[in-house]
Amino acid sequence: MIEIRFDFQDEREATLRLLRKYVDTPMSFADACLVRMSELHRSAQVLTLDQDFAAYRRNGRERIPLIAPW
Repeated sequence: MIEIRFDFQDEREATLRLLRKYVDTPMSFADACLVRMSELHRSAQVLTLDQDFAAYRRNGRERIPLIAPW
């Protein structure tokens, strides 16, 4: 079993910053949480089917390591 804890209350400002940054991209709340988690857990990769993750950046300009079928 894998458990990754994420407390939105602790990460509220950073997560909302991401939602504001990507307001023109259909970033959902879940997407913003995953991007923030990738910032916190730098060695992790994000498994996704969502092609929008190719456009998202962590820490401003850094590509997010993805596992994606596309």
